[in-house]
Amino acid sequence: MPTSHKKGMCFVAEPESDQRLGQNGQMSRIRAYQPTDLAAVYDVCVRTGASGADATGNYHNDDLLPDIYAGPYVTLEPGLAFVVDTGGCVAGYIVAAADTRSFVERYRREWLPGFAAKYPHVQPPVTPEDRVIAGGYCPESMLVSGVDDYPAHLHIDLLPEVQGQGLGRALVRTLLSALRDRGVAGVHLGVSPQNLNARAFYARLGFHPLPADPANDSVVGILTDAPV
Repeated sequence: MPTSHKKGMCFVAEPESDQRLGQNGQMSRIRAYQPTDLAAVYDVCVRTGASGADATGNYHNDDLLPDIYAGPYVTLEPGLAFVVDTGGCVAGYIVAAADTRSFVERYRREWLPGFAAKYPHVQPPVTPEDRVIAGGYCPESMLVSGVDDYPAHLHIDLLPEVQGQGLGRALVRTLLSALRDRGVAGVHLGVSPQNLNARAFYARLGFHPLPADPANDSVVGILTDAPV
C-alpha cells in the first residue's frame, strides 16, 4: 500500500558479486532489493522521472511516480527487484512483473485501494498530474499487444552519476537470468519517444518492437535467452 517516503536515504547492504568501479573510484554492485531500500528506490524514481531528468516538485506529491512505477513492483514482486549499491547508497534499480496479466489483477486487488486513498481520481483528467494519476487507476493499460509472447515487463532507472558504467546492462542481464529461472520467455517495456538516451540504450541491448505490433516503437521487448 502506498505510504510517504523520505528522500535521499542510503542503506548499508551485504556484498554481491556483479561489481563496477565508477569514475570517482567508488565500487558499485548489483544486489537483490531489500525492504530497507524502499525510500531510496522512490528517490531514484523521482530523480529520473521526467524522461530521465529530475521530476522533483513536478507533482503535488513526489511519491506519485514511484507509487505507479516502483512501489507496486517491490511490494508485489520483490524477488524481481535489483538495485545498484554504491557502497551503502542505492543509485539505480530494475523492477519487473513476471506475468503482466496476473500482475494487473494483483495491482487492482492489492495495490489500487491504497493508491486511491492517496490520490483522488479526477474524471475527466484536466491537468498533466490528473492524467498521471488516471494511469495509476488503469493497470489494464499494461496489457499491450504481444503481452502473451513477452509476458513480463520491467522498469529501470539509474541516476546520472552511475550511468555509462555498464550498470544498466548488468541490471538487465541480472533480471533476464531471474526471469529465465522462472520459465519466462520474454520481457517488454514502454519507452517515451522523448527519452532519446533510453531508446538508444535499449536498442544497443537488443530490444526491438514487439512482433505483434512492429510499428509501435514505444513498446519494445527482448527474449530472456538473448545475449546482453
